[in-house]
Amino acid sequence: MVHALERLVVRHTRRLPLPAASAGGGDGAAAARQFDAALMSAGFKLSTGLLEELSRRPRETVLAVAARTLDTVRETVGDHVRHNVYFIDFPAGVPDTVDFWRRCVAEALDDDTARPGLLARLRDGVLDLLTLPSYGTYRHTYERMLAAHDELVAAAGDRLTVLHPGGTLDEEATALYLSLAGSTTPLGDEHLRDLALLAAHRPDGPQPEEIPVRESRAVVNRARLDAGAPLLLDTATDVLRLACALSDGDVGLREPTRFRAMPRPVRRALLGGLDAVVAGAPAKLGDVAEHREAWKRLGERLHPHEYPRWPHAAEVFAVARGEKKAPSFDSRVEELLGRGDVAGAAALLTSAPGRLLRALDRLLRAADGPEELDAVLAAFESAVPRASGRVLLSLREHVQNRAGTAGERRVFVNRLGAAWVTADTRPPLPPAVRERLRAVLDAETRRRLPAPGHLLVDPAVLDVALPLSGRATTAGIGVLPRGSVSPVEGELLRFFTYWKQTARSTDYDLSALVLDDDYATVTWLSYTALTAVEGAHSGDVTDAPDGASEFIDLRLGAVRGSYVVPQVNLYSGEDFEEVEESFFGFMLRETEQKGRPFEPRTVRMKSDLRGPGRVALPLAFERGEDGGWRARWLHLYLRGNPSANRVEENRASVAVLLRSLLARTPLTVRHLTDLMASEATATTWWDGSTPPDGPVTYIGLERPEGLPPGSRVFTPENLRDLIPA
Repeated sequence: MVHALERLVVRHTRRLPLPAASAGGGDGAAAARQFDAALMSAGFKLSTGLLEELSRRPRETVLAVAARTLDTVRETVGDHVRHNVYFIDFPAGVPDTVDFWRRCVAEALDDDTARPGLLARLRDGVLDLLTLPSYGTYRHTYERMLAAHDELVAAAGDRLTVLHPGGTLDEEATALYLSLAGSTTPLGDEHLRDLALLAAHRPDGPQPEEIPVRESRAVVNRARLDAGAPLLLDTATDVLRLACALSDGDVGLREPTRFRAMPRPVRRALLGGLDAVVAGAPAKLGDVAEHREAWKRLGERLHPHEYPRWPHAAEVFAVARGEKKAPSFDSRVEELLGRGDVAGAAALLTSAPGRLLRALDRLLRAADGPEELDAVLAAFESAVPRASGRVLLSLREHVQNRAGTAGERRVFVNRLGAAWVTADTRPPLPPAVRERLRAVLDAETRRRLPAPGHLLVDPAVLDVALPLSGRATTAGIGVLPRGSVSPVEGELLRFFTYWKQTARSTDYDLSALVLDDDYATVTWLSYTALTAVEGAHSGDVTDAPDGASEFIDLRLGAVRGSYVVPQVNLYSGEDFEEVEESFFGFMLRETEQKGRPFEPRTVRMKSDLRGPGRVALPLAFERGEDGGWRARWLHLYLRGNPSANRVEENRASVAVLLRSLLARTPLTVRHLTDLMASEATATTWWDGSTPPDGPVTYIGLERPEGLPPGSRVFTPENLRDLIPA
């Protein structure tokens, strides 16, 4: 448990919990320097302060911490597995595609076992690459591949992620728990799992003032139930989410949960909590219909009829079975809109500020005449002070993208990252209305933001999209929220993907699509096009019982198009949520660096692949007007085909999706820093020089060394804390 908590802290905060120092000092200086050197091979480094702190610890303690931390950072960057390549000399020595296939056929004809089947298929006019003995499986060991490559030459542009000194493990774990549990934005699946581990560690310890996100509350409630602590419940749906958590199901209620049999103490706790919620506010029965089937399945496990002392809990299941009427809030709103009473619907929605703001566009379009429009806007303005900061910012982003020019298309992305595009048939919102909405939302956001004092900002963070949902990003390193833009500097851009199957033979195909200014296809690199002017593919691997890797090497100066879209296609076998492990990333290096196909210190980004579709689109690269390249973060999945997905078959849908996404303007960190600057005592752009003497509010991509005590630091790892409550 201790080691697991330490890993969480390092991964989330880039801080290393410090073991206790020896009373008379320690002899860990040499071990700390060795630790620092080993970290640098993986692209990490100890800060000056952390190096000094570890030097004061015993040598044995430093070595133990080093071993655990090295495992953590190597897994974070993708260096915990062996990355072999099909073509041993990659990126050199990659053959022409047709020549390679011809060679595979010739080798099969020389194989007495393979020859009869191959000849039979050729007579039928069929060539199945997967039946050729030399195709799709490694022809050399990992060690032979390493011997074929020179050592990496270090370069100033290599990534260097600094680890900073933390407090004790208990202090750091508590701070991380409070940050995750109190997050105003929904957490991704991995962060929810981490929250569960932290909540179970100290259920009786410090708690956040509020747990605003329902999924997070369910995870915390499970730990509290196990510890016998009071549950945090204020709606019937909170109880349903907790039941899902107890069965390791989906606390987001998107997928059906198969509820497990529950012991009597758990059933009593759930039914007692449910009874108290309904007794205190009978109108909350209206929430039951939305998840009617889930409630009916849960009733079969809870047996509410066995507990007559909780009659209000029994009402919930009566509503689910249709035996008791309880009109939902949404049905009452729809009834008013169906009668054309837009003002009445807006007035009703003021009691649910978040729902009003989410329905605002529809209400504005349905308003008939100036009086009804004014009524809707008045309801909006009265609801704004009571809505969550995340909803305010989400609406602000929506408003700035509602100019509504002809021919626009709408992009829909669900909470799992599945994306689709359709025509936008909505009339535009009038400019005066949009301006009024912007002014009200900005004023309210500014009011809620904490006084920054001296604001210190790294300009590189300004184009990072605000993390309005933890599901708009993925776990890994160097990962930014969907819509973010970051510069790409280097001569060689190398994509990589790794997967390890669980039970079935699984074939993933790394590909890269190159598009021109009009999103037309220029070329692609994949197993069907191993080489192009732009670069080379490392070769197709079709089975991964021990893990497999594929790479694409691109010379950015040679790219003939304006966009490069890497993708991972599921050709056969287990999908992204079935495999034991799968991830994608990219490296940047200079031509003279050489090195192995995978070099951890050149990795700029590595993210897990866990999504619902069969074509993963982690990010895209676009050429700017100045000729430089930048990454645009997508974190999307296309449904694709059940099998045999290929880049050349999905290029049209990828082009349409990319065009539609780039037409949208996300709300970025720049928006919040502009609002904060008006209240700051001073605003300074970080240029790497000596920080100011007093505490600052620092916002950047990496925590710099030497910040004064008392400073507040916001980096991509905790940028969610910048979203006002």
